[in-house]
Amino acid sequence: MAERFAPLPDTGPAHFAGCPRHDGARRRALRALSAAPALAWAASRPGTAAAQEARPATAQDPGTAVRVAVVARDLEHPWSLAFLPDGRMLVTERPGRLRIVAPDGRLSAPLVGVPAVYARGQGGLLDVALGPDFARDRSVFLSFAQPVDGRARTTVARAELVDGPAPALRAVTVIFAQKDAVEGGNHFGSRLVFARDGTLFVTMGDRFNYRDRVQSLDNHFGKLVRIRPDGSIPPDNPFVGRAGALPEIYSYGHRNVQGAALHPATGELWTDEHGPQGGDEVNIERAGGNYGWPVITYGREYVTGMKIGEGTERADVVPPLWQWTPSIAPSGLAFCTSERYPGWRGSVFVGSLKFQLLSRLETDGRRIVREQRLLTGLRQRVRDVRQGPDGLLYLLTDESDGQLLRLDPA
Repeated sequence: MAERFAPLPDTGPAHFAGCPRHDGARRRALRALSAAPALAWAASRPGTAAAQEARPATAQDPGTAVRVAVVARDLEHPWSLAFLPDGRMLVTERPGRLRIVAPDGRLSAPLVGVPAVYARGQGGLLDVALGPDFARDRSVFLSFAQPVDGRARTTVARAELVDGPAPALRAVTVIFAQKDAVEGGNHFGSRLVFARDGTLFVTMGDRFNYRDRVQSLDNHFGKLVRIRPDGSIPPDNPFVGRAGALPEIYSYGHRNVQGAALHPATGELWTDEHGPQGGDEVNIERAGGNYGWPVITYGREYVTGMKIGEGTERADVVPPLWQWTPSIAPSGLAFCTSERYPGWRGSVFVGSLKFQLLSRLETDGRRIVREQRLLTGLRQRVRDVRQGPDGLLYLLTDESDGQLLRLDPA
């Protein structure tokens, strides 16, 4: 059935979707939120000029319509999608399975060789990306929450995809691991994006309880790192040679980057990340950039609504291109470069876990000028969004019976 899109109104400041730590207390917390006078800011706070510029009014395009096609079903909390050259797709399932999905939706058996994962909370098998020389070396890269003595850390492994009747991974090698393995199952980050020069960006979250360490450069909490495909460090990274700084760090001051993609024209890395209660962001990553968390943020504390940090802007902090208050719990991010959807070329698409929709952000060069909220009746958490080789958009829904969806022009 074709759906004509309309914007979804703001529904309140609570932002617990995507944070399993809070699931058991969600109803109690939401009651507390609705009763707390301190939270009037979410509905009526006018914000600074910077905030208003970063978050223009939502737009509606009643002339656009698509049909949502179900490509595959019965995926358990699928997290990421990568297209193979022959049109098949690699899909990760958070409990620790990697599958190949045929164009007709048939699922392979779980591939042998996937490393053990810490499948708790938001942890598990997360992103998957093909290496830049996949046609030659069949290299596949996985990010996952790695178990370490009852704790966990964000880790990246490289493997060779062996195809055939029983596809598998072999020569699995860890090329990067977060410095500290800590307790808890939240905020692993884990998006993988190859830059045009062949280096690999890896996003990492603050692991929820370690935000006080995000502004320090001697750890990986709330950092984005840049490495080579073998795990070595590019010599032009911004903190190479700086005392007390890890040389693989590219940018810092992040809370939990869950979406990332290269801009098709500039090659710049665009990301989206979770704020706490309010303050989800879209950013362009700059070498050496500080993105503020937890000192500069539009977000507020859960439940109490108390202010976090010093404010929403500071001269040495890179401001967001866009911010959502209330939070939408952003997930995968993709650019549309095809002509398959009239008027959508050049737009940025971001999934929403909390509101269970797809956000289309209209761009003007390096600016985001308006938002259109799509698939508001989907009623499934959107975990990833990708543009396929056919120019169509594909989504993964983060459910126990998750689906791989395709948006067909109506």
